[in-house]
Amino acid sequence: MAAVAEAGAAHRSAAGGLSTFLYLRPRLMLALLLIPPLLWLGIIYLGSLFALLAQSLFHIDDFTGLVVHEPGLQTYAELFTAANIGIITRTVVMAALVTVICGAIAFPLAYYMARYTTTHSKAIFYIAVMLPLWSNYLVRVYSWKLILAKEGVITWLFNLVGLGGVLDWILALPVVGGPSLSVSYIGTCITFVYIWLPYMVLPVEAALERVPRSFIEASADLGAHPGETFRRIILPLAIPGVAAGSIFTFSLTLGDYIIPQQVGGSWPFIGMAVYGLQGTAGNIPMAAAFTLVPIVVMGVYLTVAKRFGAFDAL
Repeated sequence: MAAVAEAGAAHRSAAGGLSTFLYLRPRLMLALLLIPPLLWLGIIYLGSLFALLAQSLFHIDDFTGLVVHEPGLQTYAELFTAANIGIITRTVVMAALVTVICGAIAFPLAYYMARYTTTHSKAIFYIAVMLPLWSNYLVRVYSWKLILAKEGVITWLFNLVGLGGVLDWILALPVVGGPSLSVSYIGTCITFVYIWLPYMVLPVEAALERVPRSFIEASADLGAHPGETFRRIILPLAIPGVAAGSIFTFSLTLGDYIIPQQVGGSWPFIGMAVYGLQGTAGNIPMAAAFTLVPIVVMGVYLTVAKRFGAFDAL
């Protein structure tokens, strides 16, 4: 028993000595805490990303179909063909459109949640907004594929109220239309908006919660109309939240390949192109070159979003 007690005392003494040693050297303790996650980020994530991007400097031999491991810019020259530019443009336009629609839907909802709900009702709104996130991503996508199908509930509702001709006119529109909503870019946009909307609502609501009520009351005391108060007080202070939410909706739409593959037209998006090139086509260099496109686009987007205070609202 005495030996056990002595061993325990020695262990406590060693632990106390180590604790004191680290306490007196906070930078060393900080380094020890940060090294494991930084190694994971640097080696596993960034290392694999740089290894993939390095493949973009190689190219495919047109005759053999094999990868030629000679650094060059041939793959990037192929990236800027008309077909590939169309894929990039289509994806960026869809990401921007989804972001704008999510912002237009999220702002009124977030404003009502921040200003007019009680603690109990706000909890209900939070649950309602986050409830779709609790279900499987693929289940939600396939559900919307069925809802938007020609035999789905939306077509049934249009026919029920006598607006079947309006739906047919919408589907007859060039580029965005199709045989049904489930195989059109309109359906793709609707599905994207539904999937990513919670990521816009929550940052906007958090930003509106931080708007001091005293500012609004002072504006009213100074004779400002509600619309003027909204334009000059509420909206500028909520912009960082909108910008923060737009980072999520824009980036997630930019890189998604499942929704356009399951709900939408036959024209590919960037994610679908990368998936096809590295899979069935076996063109790793071109897939790596396409991977660089969303990185560059998001780099520019984050630079702009930072100017609107998006990082302060995250």
